[in-house]
Amino acid sequence: MKALDEELAARGAAGRPIRVALVGAGVTGRTIALQLLTPVPGIRLSAVVNRTLSRAEQAWQQGGDIQPTLVHDGRALDDAVRRGVPAMAEDPAALFDAESIDVVVEATGTVEFGADVVQRSIASGKHVVLVNAELDSTLGPLLRARAEQAGVVYTNTDGDEPGVAMTLLRYLRSLGLRPVAAGNLKGMIDHYRTPETQRAFAEKYGQDPRKVTSFADATKLSMEATVLANATGFRAGRRGMFGPACAHVNEMAALLPSDLMLAEGLVDFALGAAPHTGAFVVVHEPNPAKQAQLAYYKMGDGPFYVFHTPYHLPHIQIASTIGRAALAGDATVAPLGRPVCEVVTVAKRDLQAGEQLDGVGGFTAYGLIENAPIARREDALPMGLSEGCRLVRPVARDTLITFADVQRPAGRMADKLWDEQAARWGPEGT
Repeated sequence: MKALDEELAARGAAGRPIRVALVGAGVTGRTIALQLLTPVPGIRLSAVVNRTLSRAEQAWQQGGDIQPTLVHDGRALDDAVRRGVPAMAEDPAALFDAESIDVVVEATGTVEFGADVVQRSIASGKHVVLVNAELDSTLGPLLRARAEQAGVVYTNTDGDEPGVAMTLLRYLRSLGLRPVAAGNLKGMIDHYRTPETQRAFAEKYGQDPRKVTSFADATKLSMEATVLANATGFRAGRRGMFGPACAHVNEMAALLPSDLMLAEGLVDFALGAAPHTGAFVVVHEPNPAKQAQLAYYKMGDGPFYVFHTPYHLPHIQIASTIGRAALAGDATVAPLGRPVCEVVTVAKRDLQAGEQLDGVGGFTAYGLIENAPIARREDALPMGLSEGCRLVRPVARDTLITFADVQRPAGRMADKLWDEQAARWGPEGT
C-alpha cells in the first residue's frame, strides 16, 4: 500500500474518493464540513444530516455556492452521489440503506441519538468516525466490539486531544520507547460553572453555552481522558486525575507519581501549562547510556521524558482519521476491550428529591473520570446517562450520584446498551 497521502491523492485523481456522510451540523460539524469542502484530496463530503435542515444547508454553503439536494432514503442518496450532487437529509436513516457512503462522521455530541446513528451505521457496514467524546466515553467499548464483529472501523478522531495523544503515543511506541502517561493540557477548571456563567463567553465565540460549560467544569476533560484510558489501558491516579499546575508541560515528567506511571500507566492533565493546547505523552527510559543521549538532545535528565504535540485541530486532522479508517482499517483511537475508566456523575450543587438532572454542561452535575472497577463497586451513574434522570432522594454538592439515587427515563436505547456493556464485562468492570 502507498503512504496515506499518496493513496488519498491517487484516489482523488482516479475519481474514487472516500465518500463521507456527516451527521451533526452544529458549530463543530460545520467546521469539519468547511475543511472537507475546500477540499481534502481523496475525500469527498457527500451528505450532511441534521435534524434542522437549515443547519445542514449552511454547512454546505460555507464551502462555496453549493445548493444541496434534499434526500429521504438510501436510493435517492445513492443517486445523488452517483451524479456528484451534494445531498442533505434530516433523518440519518437515509445513510443506512445507501451503498455509496464509506464513512459516517458522527458529530452531534449526543449519547442517545448518537448511539442510534453509530450502531445502525456499523450494522450497515460503514466505518464510523466519532467527534463525540460524550458517546465514546459512555458506550465506546461495546460499540467498538460491535464494529469489530461487523468488520468495520470504529474510532474517535485525530485532532481531538485523545486522538492527538494516541497518535503521538503510537509513534513513540514504534521507536521502542515506553509510554507511561498521557493526557491533555487544560487552562482552567471550575466544577461549578453553568450555562449562565458561560453564556457571554459562548456568545462571543459563537458556541453553545452548555458545550462551553462542559469544557470549564471538567466534564469534557474527563470524557476525553476516559476515551484515552480505554484506548491505552492507562488508569486515573484518582477520581478526577491529579492535574498538577505547571508553567510548561515538560514539567509533567516530575509532577506525576512515578510509582503509578510505572505500575499501570496514567491518564492525566497539565493545568495552565504552555503551550496551552495539544496533548502530551510521558515515556520512561531507565538506561543510563540512553539517558545521557536524551540529555544531550535537551530532553532532560530522566528517567521520565515528556513529548508533546503543541496543537489540536479536530476539523483539519479528522481527514487523517477518515483516510486511515477507510484505506488501512486503522482506528486512530478506540477502546482496547473492556472499560478501563468511566465518567461518573457528581452533584454541582445541593440537589433535592424530584429534581431532574440536565446532563453534560448543565446546572445540576459535572463529570469526573474514575477507574471502572471503582465506579461499578460504587454503583456510579455515568455522566453520559444522567440527562433526564430524576432524583429519588437528596444528594449533597460534590457527592457522587448513583443509580440508586435516580429513576432513569423509560425506553432509552443508551440505557439498554449500557446495561449490555456492563453485563458483558462484569459488575466490577474486570
